[in-house]
Amino acid sequence: MAASDPHALDAHISAFDRVKTALMTGAFSAGSRIKADHIKSQFDLSASAAREILLRLTGEGLLLQEENRGFHLPLVNVDTLNDVMRFRALLECACAADSIAHGDVEWEARLTAAHHKLAHVEQKMREATELKPFIEIWTRTDAEFHEVLASACPSPTLLAARRNAHERSRMQAILVLPTYGFRDRTVPEHASILEHALKRDIKGCQAAISAHIDSLGNTIEMQSSNKR
Repeated sequence: MAASDPHALDAHISAFDRVKTALMTGAFSAGSRIKADHIKSQFDLSASAAREILLRLTGEGLLLQEENRGFHLPLVNVDTLNDVMRFRALLECACAADSIAHGDVEWEARLTAAHHKLAHVEQKMREATELKPFIEIWTRTDAEFHEVLASACPSPTLLAARRNAHERSRMQAILVLPTYGFRDRTVPEHASILEHALKRDIKGCQAAISAHIDSLGNTIEMQSSNKR
């Protein structure tokens, strides 16, 4: 069997990431249909590649697929929100505990650097009159901080589940909040997580993570209720 073309593979991975980034940064509204033809033309893909990407996103829980309705973004409801946020908190806390137990000085340095980058972006957002230009870089730096925090966890299965739960919770925020999930309180919440992680305080770090995720979930729930 001939080897796969690495350039074609890289292009496909890049396309998947670009489509996911669009979903994660508010390019589509809650409940909206996502047509394969639209993805094909917008991201310059073949029809088969576009459909494969939509199927993969569905498998990750970021899209829904229904008979006679095709692919669409989920609507946010309280039960789904609470389930996603609780699941994310459990996984983030478990990964953080393992990271604190196994992480070395290099892990501490990478975590500090990731937080420094995130804090810089968040300070710019605090000062800005328009948040939208910052959403893509903030989404990326926020994900990087939480990923580095978890990165010393030795379980690939736990890490993959944590990443997916993080992305699904971000989708909830993107679909509901006019601030795309950014809040002033996010800044001290991230700082508290970092502080406890560097002190090797597992319980304190887990409490800070839970407070951060609960705060986001409560904000989404209040905004969602106001829209009814």
